[in-house]
Amino acid sequence: MGTFSADHAAHLRPGHLLAAELARSQRAAVATLPVLRHLLANDGPSLVSEAVVARVRGMLRDLATQLHAGGRGPAAVSDHAATEIDALVVQLGVHEALLAHIHTLALESQLAERFEQRLSLDPVLSPLLQELIASDDQAVAELSMNVLAAQTRFMQSQRRMELPLAELPADLFRTALQIGANRDQPGSAAGLAALMASYDEAATRLALLERLVVAMRRAVVACLAFDRAGLALFAQGLAALAGMERAGAIHACHEQQSPRLALGLRAAGLDLAGIERQMLLIAAPGGWLADIAEITPQQARARLGELDAIALERG
Repeated sequence: MGTFSADHAAHLRPGHLLAAELARSQRAAVATLPVLRHLLANDGPSLVSEAVVARVRGMLRDLATQLHAGGRGPAAVSDHAATEIDALVVQLGVHEALLAHIHTLALESQLAERFEQRLSLDPVLSPLLQELIASDDQAVAELSMNVLAAQTRFMQSQRRMELPLAELPADLFRTALQIGANRDQPGSAAGLAALMASYDEAATRLALLERLVVAMRRAVVACLAFDRAGLALFAQGLAALAGMERAGAIHACHEQQSPRLALGLRAAGLDLAGIERQMLLIAAPGGWLADIAEITPQQARARLGELDAIALERG
């Protein structure tokens, strides 16, 4: 089993200082899900953001409630359903990929609100999205309007600590429905089958964001201007240009993951000056930042791949 120890970090070139910071941030990233599971099972105080944990709890319970109702709406949930819903919450919470996805959504909404306070950056309608809505390209303009509507629904749902089943990626949607089907609840099978029949992954917020970034073609580099793009488009553009998963791009925008953000920006093709500009907006860089200039975008991509592989091995 691979480890990202200090010895391993010392072999990364160039820049021992950058390698050490990447090792530290990687340890923090790998520890996220075990800590999150513990927090979901225990109500005691924690150094981890209470707002994120509360949203994860709320989204798990909302999914469980939807599954219990079999797609028939909250009115179909009886007053005596709490025990069954609690059991569904537990079953959903032990599924690692689903839990990781929900955690990323909670983190994204919290970061969006934080950047709204710090930079006056609208979490729904960023300057770039506004420009794309006014695009002469009809396909881009239409996609942008759909993204605006989806982003509005996302932020509203996050404030209510909700997550519509239909917003899950296809693999996680099927997983959730399978969990909901593994119980004896009258009428739920037909409701879950109806949910499956009506599901359209292309209409989800994440799919719309991906389609919009693809439709932007070379103009996608505009997404790397954080104060213009906003978090949602920045993360999508960074993922596309750096060869990252979108979830990894969201996590990179947390202050504890600033070395990964710098590496991602380098992988996306930014030079040191461009990276510094974005880092000053998102997360304060350390003395290791100068090491980034000695890494090519191809090397940065390779290192991101190594970090992701280690995370998967430990997960």
